[in-house]
Amino acid sequence: MQTTFLAQQFVPLMFCGLFAFLLTGFPVAFALAATGLGFGFIGMEAGIFPPSLFQALPLRIFGIMQNDTLLAIPFFTFMGIILERSGMAEDLLETVGQVFGPLRGGLAIAVILVGALLAATTGVVAAAVISMGLISLPIMLRYGYNRVIATGAITASGTLAQAIPPSLVLIVLADQLGRSVGDMYAGALLPGLLLVGLYIVFVVIVALVKPAWVPALPQEARIYREANGSSGHKSLLVLVLICAAVGWSWAQVHDTLMTRWLERSIPSAGDEIVIMTLTLASITGLVLALLNRITKMGLLSRLAEQVTFVLMPPLILIFLVLGTIFLGVATPTEGGAMGALGALILAIGKKRLSMPLLNQALDNTAKLATFVLFILIGSTVFSFTFNAADGHIWVEHLFTDMPGGGWGFLIVVNLLVFVLGMFIDFFEIAFIVLPLLAPVAEKILPGLIPGMTPDMAMIWFGVIIAMNLQTSFLTPPFGFALFYLRSVAAKFDYKDRVTGKTIKAVSTNEIYKGSIAFIVLQLIMVAAIMTFPSLVVGNMSKDKGLSDAAVMEQLQMHDVEPLTETEQTEPPEDSGTATDSNAPAALETPPALEEEIDPMKAMQEAIAKDAKKAKP
Repeated sequence: MQTTFLAQQFVPLMFCGLFAFLLTGFPVAFALAATGLGFGFIGMEAGIFPPSLFQALPLRIFGIMQNDTLLAIPFFTFMGIILERSGMAEDLLETVGQVFGPLRGGLAIAVILVGALLAATTGVVAAAVISMGLISLPIMLRYGYNRVIATGAITASGTLAQAIPPSLVLIVLADQLGRSVGDMYAGALLPGLLLVGLYIVFVVIVALVKPAWVPALPQEARIYREANGSSGHKSLLVLVLICAAVGWSWAQVHDTLMTRWLERSIPSAGDEIVIMTLTLASITGLVLALLNRITKMGLLSRLAEQVTFVLMPPLILIFLVLGTIFLGVATPTEGGAMGALGALILAIGKKRLSMPLLNQALDNTAKLATFVLFILIGSTVFSFTFNAADGHIWVEHLFTDMPGGGWGFLIVVNLLVFVLGMFIDFFEIAFIVLPLLAPVAEKILPGLIPGMTPDMAMIWFGVIIAMNLQTSFLTPPFGFALFYLRSVAAKFDYKDRVTGKTIKAVSTNEIYKGSIAFIVLQLIMVAAIMTFPSLVVGNMSKDKGLSDAAVMEQLQMHDVEPLTETEQTEPPEDSGTATDSNAPAALETPPALEEEIDPMKAMQEAIAKDAKKAKP
């Protein structure tokens, strides 16, 4: 009786055991492994599992260590740490702040844009939020910014590292969903950029409705000025227009040139065209600025030169890494390795690379990579026992019987991830929750949108989860971005070194309030992705059947002539039973025709014919 009860309630008891472990403060990775092993041994003793249950576990763990996809995590982490510790964040904030500073809300817009750039380079929320909290927050408070807007802009823009490629979250999600990291990057690119635009639109609306909340920089705070007193924005605008013209020209010929160079038969994806266009535009700006400085023609203002030399190198690095991935020239792991090398070259070029910085970057990279791998191993041990107890079927029944079908599943999953994100880290959510939901999503979601293939559905699902996980960084009481800003924001009143005024400390309540508006914006973006899947999968090719000619072309079987429609439908003249063993597979009976033959019906017809022949 007890064994029957244990077998029936095994899966819920496993969840309760894991929850109890987590409440004790035990590390998540070890709590997962302990729960899986403990309940596995209990199940074997109770006769639920065979004694050989864990024999395949070493191979599973060895397979994790051999996973090439996960190698991208240390590479991108190392790239981000090198760029962030070499002073890139400070240079970007100062320069972009000078560009947009003369506008109301310009500092907040600069913080959002720099947050997006740091997201595409560092990929780590803590680094982005702490850097901008240390540099931008004192400046915004100095010139009278509303504290709620200032803190909200910093924390929200720091979380963009979760959604904008090359994001560590997207790598983990792609691995857990069994899909290509490149496809996940391509799917997340447009929603991530749209979210940045949504933040900027919000700041613009605040500047129009409450201009006193987001004042412009005063004249004395604008440091890049020309000898005649001008700001240099006109020169910067001309340079931007020239780069835009070069980029637009390339976009018109990209598909033709790339199709010819790479010898491919499918048209170029939109995200590929965008990345390569931005890469060439950035290189054009950098070359023009270098020529201006070398020849001393003085055609560019100080501001235009500063923007070019500070902004373009990291932008080119980002675009090259993503461009090679989208073009299929490099895998995400190879792209990450190239990005790490490019970060080292940039740091050397700025004369900021030192042995202490290198040791610190390697140490932090090793810690993060080890952290991820241990959680993944722990979750593998947990899911090993969980799946042996048919837990995946239990979860499937739990969600498939839910009202609303696929849409009900999506809404409940997003609510679950949103609530869990208030309390636990995104790695734990990705490694614990996602493997339980992925099989259900793969069954339910493809039929939700007409024409959507399983691959498209899972990429769409992954981007929705990534955007939701980004929201979790801002949700009180345990939003990690809020804690990062709290750690560097002023805890006591202080005297500003520039204006000499006393500035009040930043309260935790102000940081929490600042996140609310941006949480709403992120939820709007999640709803938009759910409503318009084309934002994610618009560039992915739908799974259409290939003709014989297309298959021959793809396999490069030029020595075999494709069958004509007449040859495919008409039987051969020699209908004897003998067959040519050397005939190509294309000449055999098509699988579709074999499936249409009913063996029982054929046997009945044969018996009837024999009966007729037997009659006198």
